[in-house]
Parts: sequence; structure tokens; C-alpha cells
Amino acid sequence: MIVDLAEYEHARDSVKTTTEILHKNLFETPYAHALIAFSGPAGLPGGEALGFAIYFFNFSTWTGKPGLYLEDLYVKPEHRAKGLGKAFFVELGKAAQAKASNVPPVANAVS
Repeated sequence: MIVDLAEYEHARDSVKTTTEILHKNLFETPYAHALIAFSGPAGLPGGEALGFAIYFFNFSTWTGKPGLYLEDLYVKPEHRAKGLGKAFFVELGKAAQAKASNVPPVANAVS
């Protein structure tokens, strides 16, 4: 799906990551976090990956408070307008609250 996102953004040649790099930087030393939506019943293995959100926690020197930065959110075109984006934001809100009770709203810089 990362390649799908890059193609959507007309930046296919910019994708340099591999499964190994993602595993290292999301699981071994978690510099960022990932939410992935799958088809099928919740909590059961299997199903098709429908979308993802990549985020990390940051800190504002101006406010002196932590925040949550949404790097990417992608839902496959055939699964859009079904509430997955909203579900991702609900889960991102939960992640922010779990990290710190005073984390401000999710930030994202669109380029």
C-alpha cells in the first residue's frame, strides 16, 4: 500500500523502503507507529489490508507539550467513503490519550 500511496502522490520513484527497514523502524526501534485496517471480523487473523496510518509522537517547544503527528493516512480507493478514515482518527485519538492525557489534537502538514 505504500507504493499505492506514492503512485497517488505521483512519487513512485521516491519509495526506497523495504519490509526489513519498516520492521526495524516500526517494531525493533519504534521511531513511528502504524495502524492497519483489515477486512473481516476484528481480532481474527487474515483478511485483506484496506488502509494504514503512520504516526509518531512529537514535542512542541512553543507550547511545552507533546503531540501526535500523522505522517500518512491511506485507504485503498475501493474501500473509501466507508468510514475507515474516521475510524483511523478515532484510534489515533485513543493513542494520543494513552500516551499523555494532555496531547493536543492530531497534527498533519499537507504538502
